[in-house]
Amino acid sequence: MALQLSRLYPSLRPFMAAMTLNIALLSMAQAAEPPIKVGLVAALSGQSAKSGEALTRGLTMAIDEVNAKGGVLGRPLALVRRDDESNPSKGMLAARELIQREKVAMLFGGLDTPVSLAIVPLANQLKVPFMGIWAAGTKITENGAADNYVFRVSAVDELVDEALVKYGVEQGMQKPGMILINNPWGESNEAGFKRALEHRGLANAGVERIQDSDLDVVPQLTRLKNAGADTLLLVGNVGPSAQVVKSLDRMGWDVPVVSHWGPAGGRFGELAGPNAGRVHFIQTYVFTEHNNAKGDALLTALKKAYPQIQSLADVTPAVGIANAYDALHLSALAMANAGSTEGKAIRDGFYGITQYDGLIKQYQQPFTAQKHDALGPDDYVMSHFVGDRIVPLKP
Repeated sequence: MALQLSRLYPSLRPFMAAMTLNIALLSMAQAAEPPIKVGLVAALSGQSAKSGEALTRGLTMAIDEVNAKGGVLGRPLALVRRDDESNPSKGMLAARELIQREKVAMLFGGLDTPVSLAIVPLANQLKVPFMGIWAAGTKITENGAADNYVFRVSAVDELVDEALVKYGVEQGMQKPGMILINNPWGESNEAGFKRALEHRGLANAGVERIQDSDLDVVPQLTRLKNAGADTLLLVGNVGPSAQVVKSLDRMGWDVPVVSHWGPAGGRFGELAGPNAGRVHFIQTYVFTEHNNAKGDALLTALKKAYPQIQSLADVTPAVGIANAYDALHLSALAMANAGSTEGKAIRDGFYGITQYDGLIKQYQQPFTAQKHDALGPDDYVMSHFVGDRIVPLKP
């Protein structure tokens, strides 16, 4: 068009040349726009490394989709990761580095409730949105801050505890015993279980604690058995949960185990042995042979991006992929609503999301100033291990 005009009107040639140059310079400037960095703090090594990789994959697949459509605010997104080694102090230092040195617009994390609880005050103090995509401690989002920058697309302990007690009762549970990891995550669930049981008029057979380092928990289990426990309510990550199964095998105690989702976080099927499937646990999403259209499309894209994914067992834990995938897309919408990468604007941008057709569900007004958790008990799926695969239990 510019060439045709310059031929018809020679006097316009200098103007048209300048305009063409300006357009080219503008295009170059837009192409040179630096990426918007988003950070991930999670366990990328140790027993939970498989879960950290699932979070990475979910974020990466969503970022690729966002960038393919032009990014956010005309800029691509870029992921910067740090390994917290499941250590609260290291997690807080990693979060501070990502915020202050890497200048991330948003922070995503992570696997462990104690690590997330250590990061929460920092995120609120520095006014950088922190999106939880695994850790389920109720107090992560309900943290009491007058100016709360913490959101979550994941399970919530208090709601999970209600769902687990409901499921246990449906399976015939009358007097459960609790066996809980000895940290703030375990404490959070103890309170939630007791409220849920009290609401149903049920007593408990006692509360026993386990450590990440335990190699045998027969003494704790024996006390619960002697107290008349007819079901175990379990909260622990991969290692201690596997030791519970092994100890039950040594005792010969065939008791139902209803669990939070800790066993999904790594090599549980391998570590727990042939009876890993006896543990029934919560998930927010499970890939199967028959998913919705978005699930099938994402599974195809995952296999293309990660050739090591050969079967459904290779996308375990799907919950990490799904939570992170939906959370990133919701965060991109919040940034678009904000019109900037300033923390308060992004925070308020979350409140402006009216709907999003996600992988886990159709989100309708997922966040408000009073509600920073996007998922609830209707979004949970009871599952168990079959070999190395996580498989939904039939309703």
